Amino acid sequence: MPELVPMPKLGFDMAAGTLLRKVKREGEAVTKGEVLAEIETDKATVEVESYASGVVQGWLVEEGQSVPIGTPMVVIAAPGEQVDMDSIRAQAGGTAQPALSSPAAAAPVAAPSARTSAPQPPPVPTPVAATTPSGRVMASPVARRMADEAGIDIRLVAGTGPGGRITKRDIEAFVRAAPAPAPVPSVPPVPSVPGPALEDQVVPLSRLRQIIARRMTESKQTAPHIYISAEIDMAEAMALRKQINTLLPDERKASVNDLVVKAAALALRAFPNLNAVFDGDKIIRKGRVNVGVAVAVENGLLTVVVKDADQKPLAHIAAEVKAMAGRAREGKVQAADIEGSTFSTSNLGMYDVENFGAIINPPEAGILAIGAVRETPVVKDGVLAPGLRMKVTCAADHRVTDGAEVAQFLQAVKNNLETPLRLLV
Repeated sequence: MPELVPMPKLGFDMAAGTLLRKVKREGEAVTKGEVLAEIETDKATVEVESYASGVVQGWLVEEGQSVPIGTPMVVIAAPGEQVDMDSIRAQAGGTAQPALSSPAAAAPVAAPSARTSAPQPPPVPTPVAATTPSGRVMASPVARRMADEAGIDIRLVAGTGPGGRITKRDIEAFVRAAPAPAPVPSVPPVPSVPGPALEDQVVPLSRLRQIIARRMTESKQTAPHIYISAEIDMAEAMALRKQINTLLPDERKASVNDLVVKAAALALRAFPNLNAVFDGDKIIRKGRVNVGVAVAVENGLLTVVVKDADQKPLAHIAAEVKAMAGRAREGKVQAADIEGSTFSTSNLGMYDVENFGAIINPPEAGILAIGAVRETPVVKDGVLAPGLRMKVTCAADHRVTDGAEVAQFLQAVKNNLETPLRLLV
């Protein structure tokens, strides 16, 4: 019997996805676990793996088309199995509409004039980026970031991807083809005079920024936040990190954030109300401890998830976070990277932020905000001495837990980091 692979639901708020690329074409064999297609969600570009083995009989969705979650995308059948694709398409709601194409490519070609005249140089076409029906330029997250960094108006770039979508290669080609800037002549300094008032700039929200705005508003309006802070002596943890990193390859070296993820995961096992979801008249305590790590990406944040963080070795956590964060920044996260978090962490220590409070990522019950490890004077046994300190703040849903329990959770995190061998046993 043929298998119909639907558009998957890859996030709490995902309602639709766009088929970017068919990795497996009609007639090709596919095995379970192989990448079947690339889709774009509100957050990132994700590779979708096949959950069945067989032969691709046909696609019901075209590249560049956006469809709701659950919509059948592709039919997989056993080798030699006869499949009535017309019947399947009819049951699925008809054949897919063709992908959007670049307006420039769709323009009709004018017939040559019968009147002869002097040769004229051909007009230089202005590239026009393909857009969705809402007017948003079709471009990969990586291409958007590269265009922003290079100061390029992405609407002037011609896309060569599916349906005219702008890719990384298109931005690189645009940069190579751009004329060199003219030399700026030297001029004598001009006395500073007040200039005209600058006009307001209207910046449309990206899909990711829209979903962040909606979810954060929902979180603050529905979950009464309580914030509890603690200061942690990081001297022993930093010394242990230095020792273990001398034994590990670069891709498995532990960061301060990896230490905190492991310490929080162990503490969550002892305080299950922080690893829970509020569900109307009941609290659902999650059986697995899956710690989300906020990663800064183009136009917002994306949370990648360390599954079973309480059970994994520190080096394993470090390698997973590095790999997932790299894919997130490249816009190539996998479905498993962003699903299933039960508690989140957000670290701004790399920006030398001392302390801050984060907003809970719904439907979770808590998030840990992590500041920088700072060298600071401390008093020990009545003696002033240099020390290494880090401040953390836990935001928790007051419907699920109370301040005393959150404080005890932070004490457990603190004990795990101040006696860091706990993270290795």
